[in-house]
Amino acid sequence: MHAPAPIPEDYTEWCHCITVACGIALTPRYIATRLQALNDPRDYHTQRLLAHYGQDHHRRLIAWFERAARESTRQGA
Repeated sequence: MHAPAPIPEDYTEWCHCITVACGIALTPRYIATRLQALNDPRDYHTQRLLAHYGQDHHRRLIAWFERAARESTRQGA
């Protein structure tokens, strides 16, 4: 059994975790889908995230996805 990955503490760590470690592209569609789920208190995965990591981490994730959305908009302009 291996140790769980550390929880990202800032935007740079989070971007690395998502794009490099997990291999997920931060596309506008992916970002919009995640923001929709994170802002829906009825979403099962959001409920699990809140139960496991708490409100502070949930708020940070929303802020990081919102920043990624802004950056992807600027890059696409």
